[in-house]
Amino acid sequence: MKYIIDLAYLLAALAFSPKAVYRMLRHKRYRAGWSERLGKICRKQPANKCIWIHAVSVGEINAAKTIIEQLQHQFTNYEIALSTTTDTGFARAKQLYKDTLSVFYFPLDFSFTMKRAFKNINPNICLLMELEVWPNLLAIAKELNIPVVVVNGRISDKSFPKYKLIKSITKKIFQKTTLILAQTDEYAKRFKALGAPPKNVYVTGSLKYDTAQIADKIEGADVLDEKLNIRKNQRLWVAGATGNDEEVLLLRIYMKLIAQERFSSLRLAIIPRKPERFDEVAQLISQFGLPIIRYSQVKDNPTPPKTDSRTVILGDTMGDLRKFYSLATVIFVGRSLVPMGGSDMAEAAALGKCTIFGLHTFNFKQTVDDLLKDNGAIRVKNENELLEIIQKCLTEPDYAKQIARHGQNVIRKNQGATQRTIDQIKILLTK
Repeated sequence: MKYIIDLAYLLAALAFSPKAVYRMLRHKRYRAGWSERLGKICRKQPANKCIWIHAVSVGEINAAKTIIEQLQHQFTNYEIALSTTTDTGFARAKQLYKDTLSVFYFPLDFSFTMKRAFKNINPNICLLMELEVWPNLLAIAKELNIPVVVVNGRISDKSFPKYKLIKSITKKIFQKTTLILAQTDEYAKRFKALGAPPKNVYVTGSLKYDTAQIADKIEGADVLDEKLNIRKNQRLWVAGATGNDEEVLLLRIYMKLIAQERFSSLRLAIIPRKPERFDEVAQLISQFGLPIIRYSQVKDNPTPPKTDSRTVILGDTMGDLRKFYSLATVIFVGRSLVPMGGSDMAEAAALGKCTIFGLHTFNFKQTVDDLLKDNGAIRVKNENELLEIIQKCLTEPDYAKQIARHGQNVIRKNQGATQRTIDQIKILLTK
């Protein structure tokens, strides 16, 4: 079976190679970590027992934070090895953990590569964030009697119908997992429908609620405020984690807003989700005839820049999104006006900010449902509705504050998934 899987991977790699080469040359992606992707991985403390956590990209890295903190606290004799697939995920992991964890690129799921990886990592348990189940990884872990746990498990509305078409395959995969810790009852039912043994599926809740820090202020936000020269009489609209074709809609809305006298001092900050798009978005802002300030160019400059009320802020650094959110009067969470699945809206709501997003949020269904049910966020259908609701939030501050207060309460009451997850992991590690 493993040779059939390897052949399928090889054919897929050949088909994908032109796109991969283009991205290497154009966007400088996929250039790093190839020895690790081929299984040559060196742990910092190879003599210690090991917990291997795999989190594919930035969102999963962030979701794993509270789990990692608790594991470090409760299992001090274990080393935590953290793998990720994307360059942005790797950068985020390094930013969070520097040299305290073994951080590496996830090995390709060819049988020979994964065997080498298991030999070098020598894990006692594998924790896969959300849905990172790979056939050869599971098969080798099964052979070595290493438990594999899906943590913060979910299957989106978009993915579920596709997986049902290959249920004969998903059943074999999920039956090799030791535990599946699902975010919701609905996700748990989906895992079972795709072949996961019911006795191995538990509902533990979403880790995103635990990692969303409930606070009124964020450390470093005052420095950001000073660097960007945001004046006291100015209100700030933050568009965070935006995606392709979305910024043009936001800039059109902004132009309509500042054309009105009552919103003439409104500032806009755009923080694109992917770093490779920073230059593209900078050019787009200039094409609208708007002055621009790039945070990367002033972050380490002791002198605040000269700005006027129309200067658009481009957040082109990693790890500063929550600081931007903490300064916002109103927040739009990106990748949701366009069909990209949305971005994490829990961290915006947790900061007590009026949070708005579009219809395309299939990657965050639970959070969206919880927030909307308790009037803790606002969903808009299109560009025109977003314009209308931004105007409403700016002219009716009590309305915006009520949405923000409800949103923060939603986050608070749904916390606790970390402890429920740790309880299940502890049972496996202490057997």
